[in-house]
Amino acid sequence: MPGTDDEPLLVADSWLVLDGAVRAMQRHVDRFTRSCLALGVVTTVELQEFWSAAVAGLPRSGAWFPRAELVASGLQLRMRPAPVRGDSVQVWVPDKPDRRIHPDRKGPDIEALGQLRKEAEHHGAQEALLMTPDGVVVEASSSSVLWWEDDVLCAPPEGIPALPGITATLVWELAVELGIPTDRRARRPAELSGKEVWLLNALHGVRLVTGWAEDAITPGAGTRFSEWRERVEQSRVRLGGL
Repeated sequence: MPGTDDEPLLVADSWLVLDGAVRAMQRHVDRFTRSCLALGVVTTVELQEFWSAAVAGLPRSGAWFPRAELVASGLQLRMRPAPVRGDSVQVWVPDKPDRRIHPDRKGPDIEALGQLRKEAEHHGAQEALLMTPDGVVVEASSSSVLWWEDDVLCAPPEGIPALPGITATLVWELAVELGIPTDRRARRPAELSGKEVWLLNALHGVRLVTGWAEDAITPGAGTRFSEWRERVEQSRVRLGGL
């Protein structure tokens, strides 16, 4: 199932494989499958066959960042070496709102989001923040956003156009399991000043925001970061079959 570059992405999903171990593989399968079935262009049987072959063919050694793709010609798996991972990140706040076409489906907006990250690099950052038209934080260009207010783990409010982030959901569920207070709150970037803010995705796991490309926003101390990053790293399990 080789990947090609000449067809627009209808659906995509990526995950990190480290020596044959993956975090939340079934959740990636489920998210990709739901999005594909919602478009009505492939069947459940086709998806099951695709995933069985894909998982069986994943390398059991080395660091890889494969991507499952649905394009007009069908399903394909793109095998890619894993990029360099990091545990901290600088964030740029654009002066325009989120302009994704399909914010609830990973794939169609990947190229535009990549361009946005390139723009962030011109501002000394690696990630760009996405916001609603009235300035409320949604997520970042390739990551979910969580932050702490006192002892409460916070996320953007429900109902805004955010991709369902798998790593962020794992952290959220673990916090609930541990009895840690959680809440969904509408916050503008300036209201995150001085707070411990995390960006989360399948490649990096949890990253601490250590800088903002905005003079008015100050990064908070990462007092909880190391403990939670390690929890997420330890959640990886060996690949089996599907």
